[in-house]
Amino acid sequence: MEEAEKASQPHAGTALAFDFGEKRIGVAIGNLELGLAHPLVTLSNKNKEECLKSIARLIKEWEPVLLVVGLPVHADGAEHELTRRSRRFAHRLQASFGIRTVLEDERYTSISASSALDEASVRGRRQKQVLDQIAAQLILQSYFDQRNAIT
Repeated sequence: MEEAEKASQPHAGTALAFDFGEKRIGVAIGNLELGLAHPLVTLSNKNKEECLKSIARLIKEWEPVLLVVGLPVHADGAEHELTRRSRRFAHRLQASFGIRTVLEDERYTSISASSALDEASVRGRRQKQVLDQIAAQLILQSYFDQRNAIT
C-alpha cells in the first residue's frame, strides 16, 4: 500500500472483509485501531440478490467504515476469471453501500486457512463450514499488517 493511499484510508472504526467465491463468501470483521481480524460468518452466494441482502444486514449491524475484498490471483500474479469476478464484487459493494472498498491480495489464504484448521483438528465437513470465514480473516489481517507496516 502506497503512502498516499494509506493516508486516504480511515484510521478508526470497523472493517469487514470478504473472501469471494462463486458458492460461498467468507466474512471477517476487525477494528482498524487494534488491527486484529476475526472470522464472522459464511454467506451462501448461490442467490446473488439474497447474498447482497445478507451483506446489507451485516453492514447495518456492524456499521463498517471500510470493506476489504480478497483478490485471487495465480502464484505469479496473473489474473484469472475469479479475479475479475472479485473485482466486480468489490465494485458492486462500493456502489451499493457507499463504503470505501479496497482489494487485498489473497494468494494462499485458503491453503493457510485449511492448514490452520487442520492444526486445530477441524477437518472435513466441519472445516468446510468455516474455511471461507477463516480465509476472510487472513485477508483482513494481511491488510492490517501491511497498513501498520507503513508508518
